[in-house]
Amino acid sequence: MENGLLAIAPDSQHHEPSVAGGVPKSRAPVEKLGVTPLSQCLDDLGHQWSRKGSPAALWRDWSHIVGPQLALHCQPLSLHGKHLTVAAEHPYWCQILQYSRAQLLADLQSAGFAVSDLHIQRRHNTTGAALEREQEIWARHPSRYDVHGTGHCPACGSPAPAGEVTLWGHCGFCRRSVLSSQ
Repeated sequence: MENGLLAIAPDSQHHEPSVAGGVPKSRAPVEKLGVTPLSQCLDDLGHQWSRKGSPAALWRDWSHIVGPQLALHCQPLSLHGKHLTVAAEHPYWCQILQYSRAQLLADLQSAGFAVSDLHIQRRHNTTGAALEREQEIWARHPSRYDVHGTGHCPACGSPAPAGEVTLWGHCGFCRRSVLSSQ
């Protein structure tokens, strides 16, 4: 390297770069290498998302099927065959899903999903604010006999958490009977 000039290798030392060292000048067609081009992968993924009845379409259309309020608190977890598992973030939302199970299955089927069985499970939210909120709710829950003490239901005479009797005038079981008869 005299006078700041770089030396040029003689022709006998020139060679085609290897695949690991660079890109060869003449490429073999991608199909011959058994590699799928990225554009085709993205197209395939787009078709899967748009195919009616696919799991991807279920996740995409979930809020339109169940409504925006329920979609905020409940999400599909898995779809195996005709069995859908839905997670809810609070027991209240699990109960709503359970009560509206038949309507939800009908809505899913009318949207093109061949779902015949619905499994509902509680999703435990481990974020700090949500966990604190749940602990606060549980701390004042009327069914906590360790917080509110024990009393007797005036309707059925059974022992009951005093918080339930104070709030509803009777125990949770009698409350459920009253609500189901309305």
